[in-house]
Amino acid sequence: MAELDIQISVEEGDWPSEEILQSLAERVLGEAANYLKKHEKQPFPKTAPELSLVFTDDASIREINAEWRSQDKATNVLSFPAFPLEPGGKPGPMLGDIIIARETVEREAVDLDKSFDDHLTHLMVHGFLHLFGYDHMNNSDAERMEALETRILASLGLSDPYAGQDPI
Repeated sequence: MAELDIQISVEEGDWPSEEILQSLAERVLGEAANYLKKHEKQPFPKTAPELSLVFTDDASIREINAEWRSQDKATNVLSFPAFPLEPGGKPGPMLGDIIIARETVEREAVDLDKSFDDHLTHLMVHGFLHLFGYDHMNNSDAERMEALETRILASLGLSDPYAGQDPI
């Protein structure tokens, strides 16, 4: 089993308790890590790598997005790898940070006719894959990442979040 050291922080927004979020993150990201290890032959360090999961609001994520990505708008999830990593490369002791915005997740869940928890689960997996070097900047990379997300979500009992859509 691929162990992770997940650090949770609720900074802004109307989120569930840190205990509930910790439990969700351990289940979701633990499954994602195990899936990568088993099916993608992703190596992991002997000591559980650390990642931080920050839960915030649209105003905060907008500021971060503007500062780090020059996009002055809120977004659902941002990932900041601690070190550059190609898919399949061995991570160091720190994976990086995943930041998720409450209002955007809520809005998108309603628009997609999904439960909040299912959409949050998808965004956790999406952000986690970015820490391992997966991206969606071009169609082939997007197809690869989305297929991997879909398989991981299926292992968690969730349906394909991209069904009927072109790769992003």
